[in-house]
Amino acid sequence: MRPTGKLHLGHLHGVLKNWVNLQHEYKCYFFVADWHALTTEYDNTGVIAQSVWDMVVDWLAVGINPGEATLFIQSKVPEHAELHLLLSMSTPLSWLERIPTYKDQQQKLQNKDLSTYGFLGYPLLQSADILVYKAGLVPVGEDQVAHVEFTRELARRFNHIYGREADFEDKVKEAIRKMGKKNAKLYKELRKRYQEQGDDEGLERAKALVDNQQNISLGDKKRLLGYLEGQNKTILPEPEALLTETAKMPGLDGQKMSKSYQNTIALREPPNIIEKKLRTMPTDPARIRRTDPGDPEKCPVWQFHQIYSKDDIKTWVQNGCRSAEIGCVDCKQPIIEAVLTELTPIRERALNYIEEPESVRAILSEGCEQARVTARETLEEVRQVMGLFYR
Repeated sequence: MRPTGKLHLGHLHGVLKNWVNLQHEYKCYFFVADWHALTTEYDNTGVIAQSVWDMVVDWLAVGINPGEATLFIQSKVPEHAELHLLLSMSTPLSWLERIPTYKDQQQKLQNKDLSTYGFLGYPLLQSADILVYKAGLVPVGEDQVAHVEFTRELARRFNHIYGREADFEDKVKEAIRKMGKKNAKLYKELRKRYQEQGDDEGLERAKALVDNQQNISLGDKKRLLGYLEGQNKTILPEPEALLTETAKMPGLDGQKMSKSYQNTIALREPPNIIEKKLRTMPTDPARIRRTDPGDPEKCPVWQFHQIYSKDDIKTWVQNGCRSAEIGCVDCKQPIIEAVLTELTPIRERALNYIEEPESVRAILSEGCEQARVTARETLEEVRQVMGLFYR
């Protein structure tokens, strides 16, 4: 996530709740993309450090657990930049220029000079962020699937160029021999079934067979797995997009909740400010007087009810608004109570972290070191296959 400072309800419902769930199901890496912030804010860097701090405090406050996931700052793991550089050597320029968001962002941010090398290479740095951890899944919305597909293409191209060992076939034959006669025969049969008949079950059985071999090295296992699928060697695995629901949290005016629209409720705002914002929300413009019937579908408050209210409250709102039996003040009260109930524990936990800044620094320091351990392993392998490994 790019460091944008204190987070709001849109972040909570659009991203963070999903992260909290994912950390219990997968080995997750959550990082502050401070280098990415420079692609559009290179002339306004003074706000980045505080924005990073505020954002991480909010992550922790909503339940991102450093005991379950790895939290770190992108620029504290320089392997991201090194992999970005190495990938750039073989990435066609046309691949970057065709990324859907490249021209889209240039049009949206016309007040900024985005004709920079860094902005053009932004998607490539995103791919390096993924590939440096050999990630299997990347949680994204539908609008970001193209970035994951771009990353897959990069990995595929890299593996094609650098995954060819001069003596690959000989090493594979030797690895098969080490499996023993029975397992070697089964491996060959399963590989043939997959490559000649497209038998996916045969492929999975062969992979399991390789994984269970105790007397062969990790390098030989990778060669055997690559040989199964007709490849030489997989250095950078191709990630898959883990589709998540699109954020449905509206802003106070019914548009997407965004700081640029000044329609947000921050996770740590004082209760009296939250209540004031919700009480002064715009409603159905047709309800000029209390006795005028309204249409919930035309009211931003109804969008909040769809997120926070149970069916009985929704029915009460629909019937009461259309018949003018309830006023807009009555309609907003359940939302005020629900939002305050949700944010109170988050605000309290955030205050604890703010009062103990050393604990947050320790979490980030440990997370950065954990991330570097994994990233270093990937870079060592990448350097070796690219001929940059010196003894």
